[in-house]
Amino acid sequence: MMVPINYFVALSGILFILGAVGVLVRRNLIVMFMSVELMLNAANLAFVAYARHYLSMDGQVFVFFVIAVAAAEVAVGLSMVIAIFRTRQNINVDDLNSLKG
Repeated sequence: MMVPINYFVALSGILFILGAVGVLVRRNLIVMFMSVELMLNAANLAFVAYARHYLSMDGQVFVFFVIAVAAAEVAVGLSMVIAIFRTRQNINVDDLNSLKG
């Protein structure tokens, strides 16, 4: 018995909305990065669901590139968080209103 594609797309939409709400509501940089990762994984789920539905490998190829970009984003983003924390002793986004050191 196969699960309909509508279920996967609905789950992907719910995960994407949760990630968007996490980015907009939370003020902690680490939680915001986790929410962006949740949004990327929601897009990956939709890619894989449609690729499985249409019996194509294109979705898996897109997912591979999205995961590679997400890994680079995490590496650069976490290094920025560490640098900000070392200078300001805080990673709250509301306190980072200027680019002065």
